[in-house]
Amino acid sequence: MNVIGVGVDLVDLERIARLLASKGDQAMQRFFTDDERAYLQTRPEPTGHAAARIAAKEAVYKALQALPEARGVGWREIEVVRDPDGRPAIRLHGLAAELAARHGGLTVQVSLTHSAVSAGAVAVIGTVP
Repeated sequence: MNVIGVGVDLVDLERIARLLASKGDQAMQRFFTDDERAYLQTRPEPTGHAAARIAAKEAVYKALQALPEARGVGWREIEVVRDPDGRPAIRLHGLAAELAARHGGLTVQVSLTHSAVSAGAVAVIGTVP
C-alpha cells in the first residue's frame, strides 16, 4: 500500500456515556448511519462500541486530511462495518467516497480497541499499487 494519510483517535467512554444519556437519539442520528445504529442496538452495553466507532470515524477523518477538500466530510460519510471475516472495516459515502474515487480508489485500513475507560482507533489510507 502507498500510504496517503494516517489518523489516530482516543475517546473517553465516560464522555460518550454522558453524550448518549443527555442527547440520546439525537446523538445517535448525528454520528451513526442506520446500519451502525442497528448494530449498536444489539449490544447489551453499547457505550464502548459507540465510542470505538466515533474514534474510528475521527481517525479516518484525520487520515483523509491529506486530501484537498476533505474538511467537508461528515460523520455519517464514514461508516464502520464488518468485513466478511468479522474484522472492522470502513465504508465511505458522499464526499468521502467521491474523494476516494477521485484519488484512484483509496483503501482504508482500520483497527479499533476499547477498554473499561477508553476507546481508540488507528486508520491508514492509501492506494494499492
